[in-house]
Amino acid sequence: MKTPFLVRHPISYPRLLLKLLLVWLCLPAPAKAQTARQPTPDQIAQSIGRKKQKIGKMLGADISFLPQLEARGIRFSDKGQEKDAMEILKDHGFNYVRLRLFHNPAADSGYAPKQGFCDLAHTQQMATRIKKAGLKFLLDFHYSDTWADPQKQFKPEAWKDLHGAQLTQAVHDYTRDVLLALKAQGTPPDMVQVGNEINHGLLWPDGDIHSADSVARLDNLAELLKAGVAAVRETTPQSLIMMHIALGGQNEQSRYWLDNMFSRGVTCDVIGQSYYPKWHRTLPDLQRNLTDLAARYPQDVVVVEYSERKREVNDIAFSLPGNKGKGTFIWEPLNTWEQIFDKEGKANELLPIYDEVSRKHKVK
Repeated sequence: MKTPFLVRHPISYPRLLLKLLLVWLCLPAPAKAQTARQPTPDQIAQSIGRKKQKIGKMLGADISFLPQLEARGIRFSDKGQEKDAMEILKDHGFNYVRLRLFHNPAADSGYAPKQGFCDLAHTQQMATRIKKAGLKFLLDFHYSDTWADPQKQFKPEAWKDLHGAQLTQAVHDYTRDVLLALKAQGTPPDMVQVGNEINHGLLWPDGDIHSADSVARLDNLAELLKAGVAAVRETTPQSLIMMHIALGGQNEQSRYWLDNMFSRGVTCDVIGQSYYPKWHRTLPDLQRNLTDLAARYPQDVVVVEYSERKREVNDIAFSLPGNKGKGTFIWEPLNTWEQIFDKEGKANELLPIYDEVSRKHKVK
């Protein structure tokens, strides 16, 4: 019978464990750990823009579909009384409206081929209605001809051959021109999103930070965002600026994105998050993440997209430490997901939830 190996070759286990530990410590660090750049205290302090207005509480709704719904003949009513949808929302405590803007949605590959919904002209008309209703206005730049989100951030067709300094200049000039047009008609936005759900970047491939070689493009993304921010500061300096990421319950990923952008000189006034349970974990995860962001960064925090769990999401968003939680924007409540109107435009039993929310959290 053969002598067992460990009897023939005795090993000192403490010594073996020590050797293994030394080998492990010498292994290269994961790519993310090597490239995550923690902002300095000065960079964190500088990452917030110069607040030109007091940031009040926000109970908002993205109702960008409204012109399309009205074009189909849908009219909105509450308790049997027909009214402008914006007026109905205002009656139930809403004080903000969010509008998405596409570069050329009328293009064949755009959001609304031939019709151009959510272009600048439609946005100007809606902005006029928002201000007439006495509501505040959040403008959401998608920097695309169609939907931009974590799964797709397509360049506008007109910019497909632009890269580097030319693309950065295009972002600046387009942002500037849109805001000047809104300002000229007396409807400058109260808040501006420089990009929509941009945790994977924007204007792919130049600003794509979600693929295997994406670390090299963090600098590109920061330059694109800084160009958009600069245009807002130059043209409508009273407008708050939001950075919008879709990481409601993901704290590590939120911090990674924010630290990398702030350390590269990106500034904003508000951190916006999307929260959909299907993609962004549980309500306790949302609370932990937003609580940490509110404590860690100087910016205020808003849940700028959600639909489900209306009471719970609002309770979390309005109850962050340091009065840093400024509120929410429900996504497309007129006709999508857990909508607060039926298919004929009649208010349903979900709308009164917002009377409760506005009273509970003292939204004015």
